[in-house]
Amino acid sequence: MTHESAPVQTDRPEPLFGTLLTAMVTAFHDDGSVDLEGTARLAEELVADGCDGLVVCGTTGEYSTMTDDENLSVFRAVKEAVGSRVPLLAGTGSNDTEHSRYLCLEAQKIGMDGLLVVTPYYNKPTQAGVEAHFRSLADSVDTPIMVYDIPGRSGIPIDPETMISLASHPNIVAVKDAKADFVAASRVMAETDLLFYSGDDALTLPWMALGAAGLVGVTTHVDTPRYRRLVDAVLAGDLATARRVNAELLPLVRATMMRVPGAVAAKTILQWQGRLPNNTVRLPHVTPTQAELEQIRADLSTSVVADTLTH
Repeated sequence: MTHESAPVQTDRPEPLFGTLLTAMVTAFHDDGSVDLEGTARLAEELVADGCDGLVVCGTTGEYSTMTDDENLSVFRAVKEAVGSRVPLLAGTGSNDTEHSRYLCLEAQKIGMDGLLVVTPYYNKPTQAGVEAHFRSLADSVDTPIMVYDIPGRSGIPIDPETMISLASHPNIVAVKDAKADFVAASRVMAETDLLFYSGDDALTLPWMALGAAGLVGVTTHVDTPRYRRLVDAVLAGDLATARRVNAELLPLVRATMMRVPGAVAAKTILQWQGRLPNNTVRLPHVTPTQAELEQIRADLSTSVVADTLTH
């Protein structure tokens, strides 16, 4: 005798920015100049493979080694390519509030759907300064903001009290969390309507089980359809499938996130898959050493994408 499962009820807010977002690499030509056509083509592939949102010129997009004009040109190129199909978030963060404000306003003019704004890095402001930074930016635009909490890069976390206070601003609607403090996040989710997104590829399953809307990932470049299955399984309450797919993805996470910086590994693997013509990055990033390449390839050799590698 079989029993039909009751539909899974969830109180998750509607995911304004989608549920599976790739923090895109920015394609470069061999000489290091921005390859707008290659970047737009990659955006189209990611959407076709299952991404229902994209982050453009975030950390993985190497925005910090690009000029403002280059960043804005990438916003325009991706907007033209896929902006009618999925929400697009522009990486507009800076440790200089006025610089970030300029990028936010320019991205808004281009018509980006959201702004990914990282905690001010290097300066190490107080929590009052962090809150003032985000509120000042949110006051300047109508475009919704996703706060990016990543103390490993910014040097400081955003305290739960600060996040709860920021949630009262109508333009601050989401969080990309890369500090993996599940207790703090649970409190913020319980006390606010902020949409949480996993900022750690390997922790997508526990994040979503806790109530996160989805993932903003890097490994998602490499096997978008499988990440789509993982996210959809969690949303459907199919934990058995989610666990199985999560296990299949672990070697890809090692290859993409644990050997060299994500932008470097993602570009290398995309080149091996024949989806980018090169793995060019800008200093201070460098391409992988031979030993690092061997580690990445060894990880991939045990993964579900081994047969997609053409190099």
